[in-house]
Amino acid sequence: MSALLESLIELIRRTSAELPDDVNAALVRSLEQEKKGTIAESALKIIERNIELAKRKSQPLCQDTGSVIFYVECPLGLDQITFEETAREAVKQATKRGYLRQNSVDSVTGKNDGTNTGPGAPVVHFHQHRSAETHVRLILKGGGCENVGAQYSLPAEKLHANRDLDGCRKVILDAVLQAQGKGCGPGILGVCIGGDRATGYEFSKQQFLRKLGDRNPDATLDALEQDILKTANELGIGPMGFGGKTTLLGVKICAANRVPASFFVSVSYMCWAYRRQGLTLNSDSSIAGWLY
Repeated sequence: MSALLESLIELIRRTSAELPDDVNAALVRSLEQEKKGTIAESALKIIERNIELAKRKSQPLCQDTGSVIFYVECPLGLDQITFEETAREAVKQATKRGYLRQNSVDSVTGKNDGTNTGPGAPVVHFHQHRSAETHVRLILKGGGCENVGAQYSLPAEKLHANRDLDGCRKVILDAVLQAQGKGCGPGILGVCIGGDRATGYEFSKQQFLRKLGDRNPDATLDALEQDILKTANELGIGPMGFGGKTTLLGVKICAANRVPASFFVSVSYMCWAYRRQGLTLNSDSSIAGWLY
């Protein structure tokens, strides 16, 4: 077995079974904030127990191990074809070992071949950079939280949302309201203001690669992130929609250029099982270190 294949299998195993430290810390803070004896506290305690069991047994955090999405930052000269072939094999091997459940199906026939591979599965995004290092990040995104993502075209008359930041704020909060009780909250929002319909969603998902505790370098977007997080957690939706103070764990927003005729706001939603991990590869493709 090649070193790259071994590294990618371990990346999948760890992403599926272990939440990153920043996500664990956010959930612990949320549990401390909820009132004792409430359904919200009970829901977060069940989540906490689930996290501990999955890590200890090295088993998937959720029965839906989700869409497999790789993000690869690589130097010039990386053989992307071989890398993608190896990533597909790693998904097959990880599925065989039980790190991923067999939940990728043919959309036309409904057939499940048990490998989690097929057209568009897994997804591999490459981005070349001038550094000599190769970073591989992985997101496992469940279908339940994917279902409550939303895309708005401004102006949105029913929400009185115009083509400005206040309009963006209104539609993002509407997405939170529409998701309540669904998507396995508390959730995390990844948002893109602008772009076209396809790139808006793509950039919104890339926001999930950020750590929960970071701050947006753009002061305007940073203020919007903090405002939406605070406001959403005052809505009383709470974990799993049971009420409480923890509706969202984080909000991450980016902006992309648009053409004058369109103004999209794309909102991706991530469940509490925020399965995101990454590694740096050595020159021999063994694991040099972890990114989260």
